Amino acid sequence: MAARHRSRLRALQVLFNWDMRKQPLDQAIASYYDTLHAEDSETEVQLKPDRFMEELVRGAVASMPEIDKQIEATAANWRLERMPAVDRNILRLAVYELKQRVLPAPVIIDEALDLARQFSGDESMSFINGVLDAINKQASS
Repeated sequence: MAARHRSRLRALQVLFNWDMRKQPLDQAIASYYDTLHAEDSETEVQLKPDRFMEELVRGAVASMPEIDKQIEATAANWRLERMPAVDRNILRLAVYELKQRVLPAPVIIDEALDLARQFSGDESMSFINGVLDAINKQASS
């Protein structure tokens, strides 16, 4: 698995837990590392911080009010709190990356769809694709 894809997967897991548990962000990140450490404790591997994962999570949370407004405005007839938690957090991460303009939009959207394929369903993939495509088109115009 490519390092950036793994970081996005980790970021989704941290953001999901943060969103569901309503805990401080630093605590959610530390909890994730604790879980990784517990899983790898048998091999005694020294875990290194995942800087890209942390950048994605912290950036998405810091920009969340703006990101959430953009998602709700684009996702017709869907309030954010009514969306499945995994879908809303995939969208948050992808919209954050789209705003950063570091990678081409199709790459970011494909990564989001891979996460949806892994953690959600076919309907969610179509929904996420539609929302991200609309947000990308709005940003390009």
